[in-house]
Amino acid sequence: MKKLLILLFSLLFLSSPSVFADDISDFEIEGISIGDSLLDYMTKDEILKEIERTKDFYLHLNEPNEYAEVYLYKKLKTYDVVSFIVKTSPSNEFITNKNEKYTILAIYGSLDFTGDFDNCFVKRNQIALKLSELFPNSEKRETIYKNSADSSGRSIVDAIYFDYDSGDGFEASCSDLEETLRIKRNWSDVLYVAIKSEEARSWMRNKN
Repeated sequence: MKKLLILLFSLLFLSSPSVFADDISDFEIEGISIGDSLLDYMTKDEILKEIERTKDFYLHLNEPNEYAEVYLYKKLKTYDVVSFIVKTSPSNEFITNKNEKYTILAIYGSLDFTGDFDNCFVKRNQIALKLSELFPNSEKRETIYKNSADSSGRSIVDAIYFDYDSGDGFEASCSDLEETLRIKRNWSDVLYVAIKSEEARSWMRNKN
């Protein structure tokens, strides 16, 4: 049975915390796992509308439109927003099995901490401590870096990563955006809990 990865305001719970796993597809955010088809949770029209809306989000990457980020706001129990990384075009439009289309490669659960970075940092550390216990076979690394979406260099991400040899991994981070960019893009300062496949992570590292 898949273990449910849920962030609550006080604790991070898994449905079976005594059981550890190395396969990221065993874990869920809002009941959704890596490898699921996004068509199980959204219509094709909703997905295509989101792909069009977010098409400029990754212009800082070498292949900005190879993949896309799709946001889901409805029917969420824990997070303010959940987003997904999927390929912009399914490999075969004639496949009839919908699970072969819009395969989810990364999942982000986020909570709004705009103007409250200190509390975001405290909550992030609580989550990271729990993740360290849950994923003992992963390599933990901490970093603070400039958000590549901000050319001014004034937006930062304070992140803790848990990496597997496969390249897959987990992330708990706080994003602190430069105010002008945040308002222009209608973004928020957020706490992220993320599950990422090696494919999605490789794409995101491929910067201009």
